[in-house]
Amino acid sequence: MMSGTAGLLHLCLSVINFIFDEEMKVAIIIERADINLGGAERSVFEMAEAISKIGIEVDILAAKGYRDTKNLHLLCGDNQSKRTGYFTFAKAIKRHLSENRYDLIHSVLPFTFADIYQPRGGTYAETILRNAESFQNKFVVSYKKLTAFTNFHRSVLLHAERRLCRADKSGPLIIAISKYVAEQFKRHYSVGDDRILIVPNGIKIRTEIDSDKAGKLRTQIFAQLEINESDNPVFFLFAANNFRLKGLDVLIRAMRLVTNLRTPRPGYLIVVGNGDMRKYQRVANEIDSYNVNKRIIFLGPVTHIQSVLSISDVVVLPTFYDPCSRVILEALAAGKPVITTRFNGATDFFVDDRHGKVIDSPEDVTALADAINYFTNTDNIQKASNAIAVDNLKDKISINRVAEQLISIYKTILEKRRQ
Repeated sequence: MMSGTAGLLHLCLSVINFIFDEEMKVAIIIERADINLGGAERSVFEMAEAISKIGIEVDILAAKGYRDTKNLHLLCGDNQSKRTGYFTFAKAIKRHLSENRYDLIHSVLPFTFADIYQPRGGTYAETILRNAESFQNKFVVSYKKLTAFTNFHRSVLLHAERRLCRADKSGPLIIAISKYVAEQFKRHYSVGDDRILIVPNGIKIRTEIDSDKAGKLRTQIFAQLEINESDNPVFFLFAANNFRLKGLDVLIRAMRLVTNLRTPRPGYLIVVGNGDMRKYQRVANEIDSYNVNKRIIFLGPVTHIQSVLSISDVVVLPTFYDPCSRVILEALAAGKPVITTRFNGATDFFVDDRHGKVIDSPEDVTALADAINYFTNTDNIQKASNAIAVDNLKDKISINRVAEQLISIYKTILEKRRQ
C-alpha cells in the first residue's frame, strides 16, 4: 500500500505522462512545404508523419507550399515563385502562435522563440564555405567567399543563426542531424555541449520495388550504353540535384582513370537528378579519348529512386558538402555499398572499409578512382552488402528511430518547463 505522499507523486506522474502522451501538440516550422524542392523538405514531412504515428499531434507551419497535406498551415500565401522574407515569416508565425496553442515549437529555421532549432541543411556558415570550395578554382572560391553576403536572404539567416547561438541557456536547444553538423556549431559559433544534442538523420524505409519498372529501366540502360548482360557491368549510381556541389565533375574525372585501368568488371555510371546534364555531358565528351562518355548515362530526374537503386550495385556521392545525405541512407537501407566524403554527415551510419569507402577530400580524384576500382570486384561488393545486413544498418537509419528520440527530447523539455 502506498503512503499518501507516494500515492500523490504516482498520481502526478500519471497525469504528466497522460498529458505528454495524449495531448502534446507540436508545431514544426519550415520555410517551404514542398517535397519536390529537395531532401530537407522531404525529411521534415517524413519526420512529422513518424511523430504523428506515435500519437503526438503535429502541425507544419510554412510560409508557402501545397495545401493538400494534412495539418499544414501556409502562413504567407500560395505564391510558389517568390521566397518569403525571414522577418515577414517570423511575424506571420508569431501571429499564428498567438491564436493557436502548441506545447512545443520545433523549427528548421533560426527563430529564437522556438524550443528546438534543427537545421536540416547544417549551419549557414558551413554551407557558404563549402559551397564556395565546390567551384574548385582558387580565384572563384575566394570571390564566392567575399561576395557571400550579397545574397540578402542568406545573410539574414546567417545573422539570425549567429544570434540564436549566442543566446544563453534559455535559447533554443540545438539538434544536429549528424556529428558533422554538431561540430559546425562548435567551430563557427562556439556553442557548448550543453546546448547541442545529436539526433542522427533518418529516412522512411521503403521496401516496395516495382519489378516491371526496374526491369524496363535496366533494359533501357543496357540499350543506351550498348552493352549486354554478358559484359557483367558494375553500375555506380550518382543521385543529386546540385551536380557541382555533390562532386559530379570530380566523379567523371575519376571514371576516366578507372576506364583506363584493367578492372575485374567494367564500371558504368548512372547519373540521376535535376542538375545541368548538358554541361556534364560536355565534360565527359571532352575526355572522349578514354571513352568515358560511353561509360556514363544521364537519366535526369526520376520519380522513384528505389527502382534505380534496385538495379545499381554501389552508390557514389563525392560531395563537397552534405549535412547527412538521404541518398547514402537510402543506399544503405537497400543493402548497397556506398562511396562518399568526410564532408557528408551520413558517414556516421557506416564504417569505412566495411560498408563502403570514405574519401578525405572531394577533390582527390585518385582516391575516388581507387574506391570505384575497389567495387568493380564482385567479392568486395558482396562483403560490404553482407556487413550492412549483419550490422542491421536499416533499423538504425529508420525515421521511426528519429521520431522516438525526438519525442523523448520533447518530454524532457516539457518536464523541465513544468517543474
